[in-house]
Amino acid sequence: MKLKNKSLPRPRIEMLPLIDIVFLLLVFFIYAMLSMAIHRGMDINLPGSVRAVHTREAPVSLTVKSIPAGLAIYLNKKLVGLDDLENRLRQATHRVSQGAPSALLLFADRSVTYQQLYQVLDRVNGAGIEKISLQAETEKP
Repeated sequence: MKLKNKSLPRPRIEMLPLIDIVFLLLVFFIYAMLSMAIHRGMDINLPGSVRAVHTREAPVSLTVKSIPAGLAIYLNKKLVGLDDLENRLRQATHRVSQGAPSALLLFADRSVTYQQLYQVLDRVNGAGIEKISLQAETEKP
């Protein structure tokens, strides 16, 4: 009895499962990078706004809290006096921007008065910062 010599089919790599695995890894790394995002603001009670939208983070953040002795001002989480604020802002924005227009995230507590906020904004304006983003929490209408 003579046996026929059957040739085995050539092995091949299936592309669809490979694409699925690569896509799954891509999604995993995207979520991992998003969870590592750094938020420079401090924990304060922000005012609410119906039209508030989430924006990308600016390189410099300024947090203003009202305390019994006056104002507590934090530049990138470091306590700064009102008199020294303008110089510190110039240094911080010069290091970050290197010629680009300066941008600032301003976190002001609800208890900060209008006059106190304008004292801070005068110092920010004196430092040459042109783009100021006032932060608020989104309220449901």
